[in-house]
Amino acid sequence: QVQLVESGGGLVQAGGSLRLSCAASGRTFSSVNMAWFRQVPGKEREFVTAIRWTGSSTYYADSVKGRFTISMDNARNTVYLQMNSLLPEDTAVYYCAAGVSGFFRTSSDYGIKALYNYWGQGTQVTVSS
Repeated sequence: QVQLVESGGGLVQAGGSLRLSCAASGRTFSSVNMAWFRQVPGKEREFVTAIRWTGSSTYYADSVKGRFTISMDNARNTVYLQMNSLLPEDTAVYYCAAGVSGFFRTSSDYGIKALYNYWGQGTQVTVSS
């Protein structure tokens, strides 16, 4: 149905910036909500940010508010994660996710991993101190 491929990860110093990309392909992309999660070894996958398929609303974890920005380019079927003022605590594998919009009823739903049906392979972000 939907295939997601992340890119843009790498090594950056604390205080620096990175922009991740998630290229989507397949069917039903226009009505699929998009999100970014991250995971470190031994920990559960953690919600970072999400955007409604219409682009009308965005949601952020408290830990990244004011530093990260999610955006969407419908013409390229691509979702971006702009990460500024990076901290060592941001080090993780970042995953792009997509979920059918009809399953999302409230704002809190955007942070529920089970509602996302499609996942990318992940891209490593390492922030050095």
